[in-house]
Amino acid sequence: MSEKKRFDTIIIGAGPGGLAAAYKLAQKQRVLVIEKGLWGGTCPNCGCDPKKMLYGVVETKRQAQLFAQTGLEGSLAIDWSALMAFKKSYTDSIPAGTEQGLAHAGIAHLHGTAHFLDLNTIEVDHTSYQARNIVIATGAQPFIPEIPGKEYLQTSTDFLSLEHLPAEIAFIGAGYVAVELANIAAQAGAKVHLIQHNKRILRGFPAEYGEKIIAALTAKKVTFHWNCEVAKVTKEQHHLSIKGTHGEQIVVDNVFAATGRPAALDDLQLAHVGIESDQRGVKVNDHLQTTKANVYAIGDAVSKSLPKLTPVSGFEGNYVAETILGATAPINYPVIAHTVFAGPELSQVGVSLAWAQKHPADYSINTQAVGSWYTYQRLRDNDAQVTTIVTKKANHLVGAVVYAANAEELINYLTALITQQLPATALANWMPVYPSAASDLKYLYS
Repeated sequence: MSEKKRFDTIIIGAGPGGLAAAYKLAQKQRVLVIEKGLWGGTCPNCGCDPKKMLYGVVETKRQAQLFAQTGLEGSLAIDWSALMAFKKSYTDSIPAGTEQGLAHAGIAHLHGTAHFLDLNTIEVDHTSYQARNIVIATGAQPFIPEIPGKEYLQTSTDFLSLEHLPAEIAFIGAGYVAVELANIAAQAGAKVHLIQHNKRILRGFPAEYGEKIIAALTAKKVTFHWNCEVAKVTKEQHHLSIKGTHGEQIVVDNVFAATGRPAALDDLQLAHVGIESDQRGVKVNDHLQTTKANVYAIGDAVSKSLPKLTPVSGFEGNYVAETILGATAPINYPVIAHTVFAGPELSQVGVSLAWAQKHPADYSINTQAVGSWYTYQRLRDNDAQVTTIVTKKANHLVGAVVYAANAEELINYLTALITQQLPATALANWMPVYPSAASDLKYLYS
């Protein structure tokens, strides 16, 4: 094999995790990055970044509606074509910009589908490449259920690329992707159906807070179909007919599958080289090594209980790079906050409410309806609510749930308090701008 095809580390996947590892390793190693899809990965191309651009516009419309009859007059409508153009003004430059960045850093990169030949050899388009270490950073992919008519199902990627917003659409599933996209579609003027196999949404969040999201979406004319499983989808003239297992029939223009995002591992042929995986992803140890020590896995490709988020992928990418370069400590994750952008937002961090409720001897739980507080009253955020979880022994904040228009901001402050293990008394010496989300902290955590 020619020297040009030998590397110190090969990284399969050019999303946030793979790129974080690549840039750090490239300071001391010869690195090859392989990507089969869009350079930059899901988040900036067809995930959290474009979604947040759409959300920002529709959330402004929602806030304006709340301010109606309080001094703001007139009505706002979403121009979907202009909204898509706004999104594309960012996303269109991501693949080329990512590839240019790799080239500028002197990082070898290759577009194609990779699979293992052995533990040190990756093949792409019938050409072999070797390395001492290999990092699996392939991310996740939308799941299409195996039902009759699955060829008519679209994914979140398709939704975020719609040239025209259909009049009536359905989402199969009630996780954060379905909820966030349903909110955007409804605010933009579509009639939206959300089909769920049970009566629970956002299973990673407390049920009582999920009910608040349900109420908010219902007010936006989203129709929920509970305890409904899709049996088949058929095309009828210009529409799609969804048949439920209990005889339900829903007729829409588009159907989007949003029942999860399994790890994108199908192409790698992991079993061929003895790398173990399960339904959640690649199995790793506390050094993010797979069952073969020279092969690592990071990001959404990993089997883990932690939230599969872009910042987590980047953190793991940096950690693996440091480990390959000689660091020996096991990975130690920081406190990880998670937000659903559903208008208002729902955020949580740290010890879960369910866990605290099961251990009343250890934790104090304080749930406050804060809609009447000035911060939320001025935004007409009447349903805002915050739960804080504090240890009884040390009086340290260890968990929080926030449902509010500024949840993404407030949860970051609460995350910082948890990370630094600051007691409530520390807030006495902090003077944030008033009025702001930060100025309410002393009333939430005491």
